[in-house]
Amino acid sequence: MCGIAGLYYPATPKPVDPARIQAMADAQAHRGPDGSGVWTAPGVGLGHRRLSIIDVAGSPQPMASQDGALTVTYNGEIYNFAELRAELQALGAVFVTAGDTEVLLHGWAAWGAAMLDRLNGMFAFALHDTRRQSLFLARDRLGVKPLHYVELADGAVAFASELKGLLAHPLVRRVPDIRAVEDYLAFGYVPDDACLVSGVKKLPAGHCLLIERGKPVPAPSRWWDVDFSKRATGSAKALEEELTALLREAVTSRMVSDVPLGAFLSGGVDSSAVVALMAEASRGAVRTCTIGFDESSLDERKYADEIAQRFATQHRERVVAADDFSLIDTLVHAFDEPFADASALATYRVCELAREDVTVALSGDGADEAFAGYRRYKFQAAEERVRGLVPASVRTNVFGTLGRWYPKADWAPRPLRAKTTLLALAEDGAEGYARSVGVTTPALRAALFTAAARTALGGHRAEDRYVRSMRDAPARDALDRAQYADFQHWLPGDILTKADRTSMAVSLEAREPLLDYRLVEFAAKLPVGMRLHGGQGKWLLKKAMERYLPKDILYRPKMGFVTPISAWFRGALADEAARLASSRVLAGTGWFNATTIAQLADDHRSGRADHGRTLWQLVMLERAMARLFG
Repeated sequence: MCGIAGLYYPATPKPVDPARIQAMADAQAHRGPDGSGVWTAPGVGLGHRRLSIIDVAGSPQPMASQDGALTVTYNGEIYNFAELRAELQALGAVFVTAGDTEVLLHGWAAWGAAMLDRLNGMFAFALHDTRRQSLFLARDRLGVKPLHYVELADGAVAFASELKGLLAHPLVRRVPDIRAVEDYLAFGYVPDDACLVSGVKKLPAGHCLLIERGKPVPAPSRWWDVDFSKRATGSAKALEEELTALLREAVTSRMVSDVPLGAFLSGGVDSSAVVALMAEASRGAVRTCTIGFDESSLDERKYADEIAQRFATQHRERVVAADDFSLIDTLVHAFDEPFADASALATYRVCELAREDVTVALSGDGADEAFAGYRRYKFQAAEERVRGLVPASVRTNVFGTLGRWYPKADWAPRPLRAKTTLLALAEDGAEGYARSVGVTTPALRAALFTAAARTALGGHRAEDRYVRSMRDAPARDALDRAQYADFQHWLPGDILTKADRTSMAVSLEAREPLLDYRLVEFAAKLPVGMRLHGGQGKWLLKKAMERYLPKDILYRPKMGFVTPISAWFRGALADEAARLASSRVLAGTGWFNATTIAQLADDHRSGRADHGRTLWQLVMLERAMARLFG
């Protein structure tokens, strides 16, 4: 796992200062503490920070082909590199290293951009081809690894794994984008098709970008997408066996490492499944770790302990305070852009614990998106059934009116939040789901913004991306469309960003076997009833794991990590909330209504309302903006 950076001049091959490339790479030193490298040629410069995992002594980067025509800087792991290496050797390729990086060089020489279809892994890389006078940027299918880029005033295209790598270049203009603020307030993260720094772009998951000398910089092209439009055939038993085989292969392929390897273990279905399959494939005890909390309602250690004992793992745990908000500034630095998913606090702590013992850790991320594990999928499917029974005009008039008048109850479980359900039923499925995945409503955002901000938005609305994705999805069913939209936005923007930034902040490589693309493609073809069955998400996955895991693990209610944010803003962070209304950072943009912010903080502190999540978003936004824009 590594950090990459570089510059490319498409129009004219201007000289590139190696020190500038080094500074961009070094801004991401946490991603690669084991080594660094810089390569420059007329019109191009590539930088690298290395976290050594495979071929520890060899495979330095940037890496050039033997004839010097190709040079690559690469972040990630290609899990099937040994098979690709053998295939390329059969075509005449001669390898001089033992790692996976060189596969990209020979793969490009043999297959060009078509090599992407052969790669099974997580990656972001930049490959310069002297003969073709081009720079090729690519990102893995699901967006596990990040890649940012921007066109500069001097004609260069700059790229880096993290935003801080780009910001080390003096020509990157630090101007905030109001549309990204709207998106962040809507979802709690800045989606992959937006950036808080105006002009900066993120190469989307499953996309590549070929920049050729003498030509304008084109839009990225999609090289992979998840397809929900087909349905697998066969019995449940046969599909269960196929799933089990895919799970085994996904886990074992991610256990290849020349450095210590372990796993995160929460005691939930997904991490327990990964640990079970690791134990089956491992000759020695699997190293596992878990974080416990000093509040029993949040603590899952007993479930993690049960799995650790069942598979005789070498288990470590640590108890942290549930009010661990001391990490705020650490997270602001790690994420660059504002990130309000408070589970990042716990994720950082478990990465920190894992890094004391291992350099690579397998996680259970991705199963909820692939196999329909979130409760919101169940609600969406149920709401769509109602929409199919009631004419749209009746839904809009009746449910809409009732929803507007019904009291708000964000504190209640979703089934008891009638206001949320009624308003969702008043809209079509795409609009309703787009609202359900949000954390602030359009009405609240409008109240937070000034008239100048609303004008600057120019009609931009955060939910529209979800609506477009669901309406254009290669899908058959409402569940398909919801999952597809989450793969486009929620997964890369929240879940994988959280995993990447928190693990890389402590120089730990996190691997996600349940996001093996073959598993994802298999899950997308499953009949709806094998994903969501009798109100139970991940149905076939749980059936497949019954041979490994006890039913009290497989079928217990999903907990997740819930921070006591609301209590923070009535206690230790109450003054922080009150200060937001007079923040020079927020006021300086001219975008925020100080009266609304003050009212939110006062109503929350007094107990008249619960605005804890909104206040948390504003705190993280203010600190990120202070860091990015001063």
